[in-house]
Amino acid sequence: MKKGDIHTVEITGYTSEGAGIARIDGMAVFVPLALSGERCEIMILKVEKSFAYAKLVRVIESSPERVEGMCKHYPKCGGCTMWHMSYDEELRMKEERVRSAIERIAGKNTPVLPIIGADSTVRYRNKAQFPVGKNCESGFYRTRSHDIVPSDVCLIQSEIADKVRAVVHIWQKEYSIPAYDEETGKGVLRHIYVRTGKGGALLCLISAARPAHVDKLIETVTQQCPEVCGIVLNINKKKTNVILGDEYITLWGNSTLSDELAGSEFEISPAAFYQVNHAQTERLYDIATRLALCDGARFVLDLYCGIGTITLSLAKHAERVIGVEVVPQAIEDAKKNCVLNNVTNAEFICADAGEAAALLARRGEKPDTIVVDPPRKGLSPEVIEEIKRMNPKTLVYVSCDPATLARDIKLLCGDGMYNAVSVQPVDMFPRTKHCEVVAHLRSDISINT
Repeated sequence: MKKGDIHTVEITGYTSEGAGIARIDGMAVFVPLALSGERCEIMILKVEKSFAYAKLVRVIESSPERVEGMCKHYPKCGGCTMWHMSYDEELRMKEERVRSAIERIAGKNTPVLPIIGADSTVRYRNKAQFPVGKNCESGFYRTRSHDIVPSDVCLIQSEIADKVRAVVHIWQKEYSIPAYDEETGKGVLRHIYVRTGKGGALLCLISAARPAHVDKLIETVTQQCPEVCGIVLNINKKKTNVILGDEYITLWGNSTLSDELAGSEFEISPAAFYQVNHAQTERLYDIATRLALCDGARFVLDLYCGIGTITLSLAKHAERVIGVEVVPQAIEDAKKNCVLNNVTNAEFICADAGEAAALLARRGEKPDTIVVDPPRKGLSPEVIEEIKRMNPKTLVYVSCDPATLARDIKLLCGDGMYNAVSVQPVDMFPRTKHCEVVAHLRSDISINT
């Protein structure tokens, strides 16, 4: 097998990113846009030691799950990966991905419950970050590149987000505000960031410097987008692919966005982590809260608490909750949200999860349940050791990456201290490769502390 070869193959499964998998002489070949069960003609693009990449040339025998993509920018735009398959097939693929990770990486036969699909697969995101390109355009990056595919509509973003960015481009074009160039470091406007919620929309412009004619930006946006409740400028001068810088300037209106989630009110700053799918988040948090309290837990520790979304949900039922987060602004937001919701049984600590867990252990604090919702990289070995040292009866692990979740389940359960009871996939991100998971772990081992 070599680059440029043409083969006819049967697609037998999917990669974790949703590409089809075929086999040629025993070697796995990954074929984006191909569906399981299809017979396809493919062209080999790259051959590695144990696998190869190929391009779909044509579908010879089509799967009944193949659909015409609704998005006119798909598949050029790298924002989505699933518009070519039915939503039922997408859910099946994601559930199988979770099951495979648990069996293959964790080495467990833990029950994977049926995935909870979304009621809507379009316009579900409450957060949009559009990179700005030349010619007063924005869109999303082409897959595995920083080449912007210009678009005027994104079907998974809110209509308000599309409207606001179009108005920003009107101002940008009229006053010749240059886009930032990643290669040269020249230019000003980097990203248009729009967050939406119960309180309307918050516009955050990410720029390398304060742009000219800010007064005209305010005038244009407020006149044409009455939904906007505030305009914030974020300054990011660094040559980096990290979107947000450290400096925030409120240009007009509110510096935060108000929203309601799971019966609690929240004020959300631009830098704060907040789940992007409102309806599915309520389902996810309901599951996490129910599992956290299923053994009658009175004291719950919420690691990676962000602005306190899960913490406040737990505080409605537990006697005491402690939230831990390393981002100072998020902790400030969490404290304000406690006051906003008249919550008096929650405490927040600004520290790294491992440091906070060690601190609580030194204080003799022994939570009945620990809830973790770490970033994609999962838990560090230090955090896992501190969790084991505190030995909560129940551990609820909310994960956005089935592979790192499975790795951590193996580490947590490897010495027999914990048992993985169940794994519940929740589709928070329809039409993309991502999937959220809630794992329920229990300890039947008592440790004297």
